[in-house]
Amino acid sequence: MLEEAAAAVVSALERIGDWGPAGTRPGQYHSDLVADEAVLAVLHRAGLRVLSEESALTEPAGGARPVAGATGALAVVDPIDGSTNASRGIPWYATSLCVLDGDGPFVALVVNLATGSRYSAVRGEGARRDGLFIRPSGCRDLSSAIVGVSGYPRRYLGWKQFRALGAVALDLCAVADGTLDGYVDFGRDAHGGWDFLGGMLVCSEAGGAVFDALGRPLVVRSHKERRTPVAAASETLACTLVEARRSAYES
Repeated sequence: MLEEAAAAVVSALERIGDWGPAGTRPGQYHSDLVADEAVLAVLHRAGLRVLSEESALTEPAGGARPVAGATGALAVVDPIDGSTNASRGIPWYATSLCVLDGDGPFVALVVNLATGSRYSAVRGEGARRDGLFIRPSGCRDLSSAIVGVSGYPRRYLGWKQFRALGAVALDLCAVADGTLDGYVDFGRDAHGGWDFLGGMLVCSEAGGAVFDALGRPLVVRSHKERRTPVAAASETLACTLVEARRSAYES
């Protein structure tokens, strides 16, 4: 089902002619709207409620019956995470899908729409990239870490290098497979669940650590809630990044 939804986005984007701003609200592009329509068609047909960045919470049509095991489930979706990258031709943008059940994230799929790489995870079953199991780098020391960032700190925080890549779902997956050692959101409640839940499940199932920088639960189920994710290849490094972020705001 999630693979079908991602494939529908790819097909829809192949027909798009204008990747620029849609003029509907700040930061929303024509590609976001086209991708959202494609995702909703598939997930609603499967009988799923959907929480999307673009269309908030929507319900399937009355006659749609949930697929096996999906009764009461909620699909949290970012049709295009990194749509500004997409509009500029920067190959780091994705469709991120995560299905929540009563216990939280259950299954996730994050597809890099520029390269076709696919990250998937099922709770308790590990995480994969293009079908192969993945693990984080294991990095524990900030001074040797390559860290992805959203926003920027007020000062240098001691890492080896940093990257500002522009798509949280993929950034978290990059921690999951060892491409990055860590990730820090330096904004304040800038990200909705659609941005990070898919990548969070992939990262945690791969063996990484994912926290909210302010100590709150990361699982959110409404369009209004925001969080501040931090992820790392090890719990030690994640705690160091949380503390480094805190110290940057206090300096």
